[in-house]
Amino acid sequence: MKYKYDVTEDKKVRVIIDTDAACEADDPFAIVHALLSPKLIVKGIVATHFNEEGSVYKSYDEIATILSAMDLNVPHFLGQRGSDDTELSEGAGFIIAEAKKESDKPLFVLCQGAITNVAAALKRCPEIADKMTVIWIGTHGEAPYKAPFREFNAGNDIEAANFVLSSNVDLWLVPSLVYTTVHIGIAEIERRILPCGKIGEHLFTNLVDYNMSEHAGWTKGESWSLGDSPAVALTLNPDAGRYKLCKAPKVAGDTSSEADENARIIRIYTDIDSRYLLEDMIAKLELFTGSDI
Repeated sequence: MKYKYDVTEDKKVRVIIDTDAACEADDPFAIVHALLSPKLIVKGIVATHFNEEGSVYKSYDEIATILSAMDLNVPHFLGQRGSDDTELSEGAGFIIAEAKKESDKPLFVLCQGAITNVAAALKRCPEIADKMTVIWIGTHGEAPYKAPFREFNAGNDIEAANFVLSSNVDLWLVPSLVYTTVHIGIAEIERRILPCGKIGEHLFTNLVDYNMSEHAGWTKGESWSLGDSPAVALTLNPDAGRYKLCKAPKVAGDTSSEADENARIIRIYTDIDSRYLLEDMIAKLELFTGSDI
């Protein structure tokens, strides 16, 4: 990607994207945004499982489709096959290996689904906890909070969620009350993203196909929440949202946030600057494909 600006080396960071990319339609937007951002050195992308048989392989295939549409070659790996997978996956192993590397650039792991891969990495190699920052799109946030719905990412592996929440890793949590507010109309996606080459067409078609499918009963009809994109925006600019330092919640069986007086203090975001997030993503897509010329 060639822009008329650059980012100084001291501000660049290493990134691993951990994503259930084939789950529905918002992960691909976040992946593309990260790949197009000069500040982010994307070291690899790890596929994450979700609530379908063979889902980790579907996520892996979607990652490959995105990279092909962008004509980019980025290492990508299969993660844990499910919440009960006890064998260390290639993806979890990659997280460990990258965390152990000597580098003057901080490592951020952007978790856009179940946090199984990070939990597996931390269980196998606890000493990497102080070598990375994990930004997780998940949970209902600060406790106590009764679940208004089953929070998908935490609910897909509650054991892993509670393990990471109680671990020593630096954790920035983006809960449901925040990630559901990144609204964009499908008409805007058609008008501004569809013209952006092969990747713009894929982003639009993938979303519209899902929106018209039997799986999309929860959607609103002609809008979407790009709920995974805050992980990218906050890596680019941690001040793109406001946060509180408070006790980590414990995720209950119904994904409610339960209080634990002995819990550690983590960063929990309370809002996100959607204007910055969406405009930055779209501008980079336009510049990448030349669709604004």
